Amino acid sequence: MSIGLSPAFVTLFDAEVKQAYQGKAALVEATRQRRGVEGNIVKFPKVGKGVATLRVPQTDVVPLNTDFSQVTATMQDWNAAEYSDIFMQQKVNFEERQELVQVVANAIGRRQDQLILDALLAGKGSTVVHGSTNLTVAKLRDTKKTMDKNNVPPEDRHMIIHANNLASLLSETSVTSADFNTVRALVSGELDTFLGFKFHTLGDRTEGGISIDGSNIRSCLAFHKTAIGYGEGIGPKTEINYVPEKTSHLVNAMLSACSVAIDGEGIVEVQADES
Repeated sequence: MSIGLSPAFVTLFDAEVKQAYQGKAALVEATRQRRGVEGNIVKFPKVGKGVATLRVPQTDVVPLNTDFSQVTATMQDWNAAEYSDIFMQQKVNFEERQELVQVVANAIGRRQDQLILDALLAGKGSTVVHGSTNLTVAKLRDTKKTMDKNNVPPEDRHMIIHANNLASLLSETSVTSADFNTVRALVSGELDTFLGFKFHTLGDRTEGGISIDGSNIRSCLAFHKTAIGYGEGIGPKTEINYVPEKTSHLVNAMLSACSVAIDGEGIVEVQADES
């Protein structure tokens, strides 16, 4: 397999990558998950709505005739590979190993998040228009109202915003005042939960990140956990092989995963003007 590397070291490296990956991937815990999927297709069941009927004595009950459907997603295979000669030594410097662990794990985590972001935007059910303002409390209220009208459960609501949108929100008194929100926004400049939404703040990402168009309109995404599905056939794992032609070790991290919108009524795009 590799020159100068014991199986114990390879196992250690893989474990470190998984640990770092779980700490960096920001969105997977906010989704409906299917792990250990066999094959390249994952299916998420979707149950329709039913209406109760008035009971009439001595008559047969009326079935709801609820619609049952399913949405499917196809697995995509991803690699995060890097050549490295730092493993040529008998004992590898701890800091150097950790640097490569972070590079590989972060690449996998960002790709996983991007699968979820793309699925959310493609499956949105409604949009809160941008007007000419960045993200505001008024838009958050409109988003909450839209979800309430769609009977989206109040628990497990999430919202993904960009760092620029967070800066805009933190300029509003109703967000930073202890009379309206927790002191976390005041002390650390972070927004954890507001108006029932659990916030996830992302920065710029090479993979694409949160969509922004040519007019500087950012598509923030509010959603319920059950409205978005994430499937995983191969979780983050690594292999290390020696490549003689490169006189280096090839460290390759693998991921086979997919994401799909399950219910558009639980996904709202919130447009923010960052001009």
